[in-house]
Amino acid sequence: MPDIYRYITVAEKTILVLIAMFTIYAVGIEMWKVLQTGDVTLTDLLLMFIYAEVLGMVAGFYKYRKIPITIPIFIAITALCRLIILQGKGVNSVDLIYESGAVLLLGLAALVIRWNLLKLKRDPNDSNL
Repeated sequence: MPDIYRYITVAEKTILVLIAMFTIYAVGIEMWKVLQTGDVTLTDLLLMFIYAEVLGMVAGFYKYRKIPITIPIFIAITALCRLIILQGKGVNSVDLIYESGAVLLLGLAALVIRWNLLKLKRDPNDSNL
């Protein structure tokens, strides 16, 4: 019987390499557009930040063999902020409240996860806490 785990691991690593290559390609395209127009907007910067976070997530997987859950949360927060900015002034107020609420919930989730991770790493016998 073939080692299914090995095939899945190879597929996972191949997909991550492709994600990194496509992300680098997308960053190149975005930077080329910025250079051609000579205009850098906040949405361009947020998009490049998302690309950088995706690359960081792939690098984190290869370095630590796991992906920290907070990185996808930061990517989602950045994507929602970019969406809010791209929509401009013509957006429905209720939609803006929902999107802002989603950013707040994601931020609180990242904070809770980070706090729990720090709490787990502390030495319970340390009296200086």
